[in-house]
Amino acid sequence: MLREGSTEVVAPEPVLLEIQAHGADDPTVKAIHELEWLKLVPAPVVDPEIDAWDLGAGESAVLTLAALEQGAWAVIDDREARRCARTLNIPVIGTLGLVLLAKQLGQVPLARPVVEHLRISGMYLSDQVVNEALARVGE
Repeated sequence: MLREGSTEVVAPEPVLLEIQAHGADDPTVKAIHELEWLKLVPAPVVDPEIDAWDLGAGESAVLTLAALEQGAWAVIDDREARRCARTLNIPVIGTLGLVLLAKQLGQVPLARPVVEHLRISGMYLSDQVVNEALARVGE
């Protein structure tokens, strides 16, 4: 879903470190090194305006990269990081938004099973948010 509509998907090193903290047996940790289309990059020098928000290292790095690259979107779920992005006019999409986009583009036949899998895996999404989001794609 990350690749849909993108020419390049970039993950800064702090994001990789956060993911690796889940342990070597984590499916995402295993998959990240097998994805030929994912470009891992060193941590950027965080923009002072972003740094002032006191976000996590991963969120700050993602927002900085998105701010530097014309036409880039930051994939962020953290509420405070999304508020920072909106304040600084950095385009942002979350995991739920990616699922909805995949449904709209026909990449997945139904969004609900993907969303429910995310919830079972530990992503917090309220019933209200899920129902409103799925209604946007006719589910």
